[in-house]
Amino acid sequence: MKLRSWALSGLVASASSAVVLIVLMGMGGPARSGAHAQADANGRVPTIEEYQPKSTLVTAEHKPERAKYPFVDIHSHHWNPTAEYVDKLVKEMNTINLRVLVNLSGGTGDSLKKTLAVMKGRYPNRFVVFANLSYDDLNTPGYGKRAAARLEQDVRNGAQGLKIFKNYGMDLKYANGQRVHVDDPEFDPVWEKCAELKIPVLIHIAEPSAFFDPWDYHNERWEELREFPQRARPPSKYPPFETLVEERNRMFAKHPRTNFIAAHLAFHGNDLERLGKLFDSHPNVYVDIAAVLAELGRQPYSAHDFLVKYQDRVLMGKDIYEVNEYRWYFRALETRDEYFEYYRKRHAFWRIYGFQVPDEVLKKIYYENALKLVPGLEQQWRAAGGES
Repeated sequence: MKLRSWALSGLVASASSAVVLIVLMGMGGPARSGAHAQADANGRVPTIEEYQPKSTLVTAEHKPERAKYPFVDIHSHHWNPTAEYVDKLVKEMNTINLRVLVNLSGGTGDSLKKTLAVMKGRYPNRFVVFANLSYDDLNTPGYGKRAAARLEQDVRNGAQGLKIFKNYGMDLKYANGQRVHVDDPEFDPVWEKCAELKIPVLIHIAEPSAFFDPWDYHNERWEELREFPQRARPPSKYPPFETLVEERNRMFAKHPRTNFIAAHLAFHGNDLERLGKLFDSHPNVYVDIAAVLAELGRQPYSAHDFLVKYQDRVLMGKDIYEVNEYRWYFRALETRDEYFEYYRKRHAFWRIYGFQVPDEVLKKIYYENALKLVPGLEQQWRAAGGES
């Protein structure tokens, strides 16, 4: 019933807002009572999804097709790649100056070995593969120590980091129904093993905070939730956003020798001051910018100043691989272009701006920070022809 009430409250608000929107569109709004909204050929007023205005703004445009400097993509996913797929991938990487790609979906055990063979076996200097945890034996006593031992073997087999997926802390549960908390002490041996092996943990905790809010017309991610309703995080099924963040931060503090890369700007891209405080309190924490470019692009002055101040803590990443979408990252990071469309409307109904960072900062985001965090990457980078 709670889930239904949460959704219904959003629908009621949505319906009310929709009525008001249609009335205003039909009337031209209170400030334009003499005007009338233009309907289509069938006399129908477009929906909010159909309304796609073309900007009349005329400003200088710079659309780099290739990164100014070679870069490392620290956040990419390629499940069970084939040799043919990897060959095509490398050709595409060459066109955009993507020197080394990190596949976070390596798996563990035999599946990891197969991924390593097809990626690093063919192109030893162009790929990094992270291992993942298996939860198959989560309910057997001593899970944490076994998981740490498996991870150590995965690293011996060639893994260069650990990726933790979003189900951890969110909906991963023990057999008794208890949620696995982000700071669950059962996992302490895993984080300590990462410190011992000097490998980073790229970890995805929580989701955009709007996913935890009521799904109504005041929610700025309404369009994405409409397209993917399963991404909503109602309180009847999921822990609150703040609970997940508090657990995460306690875990960061408990393991100061372990380097954590919080995926997606730690989901604080909408509050950079808060992210800065996280950095100030936890020197072992870094972030990537994968799939959150729209957050930075809507606040270009703040984004620029933040990236300059915390230039040693931010890494380039994309998430969903699509070679033609990287150009938006180049344009935002390298230019001062204004008011241009983002490549994925469901992430942002707003347009974004370039926040051009200095070259020394750009190099750190593109590759220098990654070289410091991932063991063996600097040697690969140099062998692949990357800048020193």
